[in-house]
Amino acid sequence: MGLLDILKQYANPGANPAGDVFGHFDTVASQASLKDLGSGIATALRSNATPSLGQTIGSLFGQSNPEQKAGVLNVIMQAMGGAGLASAGGGVLGRILGTGAQGPSTPITAAQAAQVSQSDISTIASSAQQQDGSIVDRLGTFYAQHPTLVKTLGVAALGAVMSHMSSLQRA
Repeated sequence: MGLLDILKQYANPGANPAGDVFGHFDTVASQASLKDLGSGIATALRSNATPSLGQTIGSLFGQSNPEQKAGVLNVIMQAMGGAGLASAGGGVLGRILGTGAQGPSTPITAAQAAQVSQSDISTIASSAQQQDGSIVDRLGTFYAQHPTLVKTLGVAALGAVMSHMSSLQRA
């Protein structure tokens, strides 16, 4: 089954397509552009089918390796700025990483990211969303590069990704 055939099954939000949603997502993730996949993931992050952004990013972070954890923290830092990230959630990251009021001036390393808890990233992601709503799009783009992690969000979220991507194909 081709990409367009799969996406047609998800054209109606809430549709219950026949077949393996995880397998469908694998096909879509391997054939779609990163831009379209990122847009679909951002839609799922905003969807009622997933918990709040903070909870969802916390869950993804908990499943991530240290390099992926550093990557997501660096995406958030780019959106919030070093000082904003260091002070997010009451300064959680600033305390963990030992950054001053200026915040981190260099990218966060995998070793540093490994010190951040799932609860901490949930707080940080929520703060980032309050400061800059476009963080959801940036996180969608980041996670488009890590589709195996996205699969941990479950069937409803994957359906939301593919439903959105189906609408892109019709446009």
